[in-house]
Amino acid sequence: MQYKRPAMHEQSIVESLLALALENAEKAKARKIISINLVVGDYTGIVDDAVSFYFGFLSKNTIAAGAKIHFMHVPGQMRCRDCDLIFPLQKRDFRCPKCDGKRIEIVGGRELYIENMEVE
Repeated sequence: MQYKRPAMHEQSIVESLLALALENAEKAKARKIISINLVVGDYTGIVDDAVSFYFGFLSKNTIAAGAKIHFMHVPGQMRCRDCDLIFPLQKRDFRCPKCDGKRIEIVGGRELYIENMEVE
């Protein structure tokens, strides 16, 4: 069996998320971070397992050690600039399913933020 290493871009993202979580926990005078609810858009390319892996490694010796990460996924959404229809992207077809327009923009699915945390 071949071991597949998690993607490196998740490491820098987790470093930032952990720093933000620790900063907010400190402001709240928390002794421990129990769980983190993370909102992740489908278009971010974030892999849950890689985030969990790096979080477990990077949070050692912090008040976030052992915290559970709960992932809430936001589907990708596009909007047609011609007819205003909001729709999910289907099979890399960058055309509006209603008017066949090609002037579309991403309006959902790029989210990546901490929704809330449970602390002691």
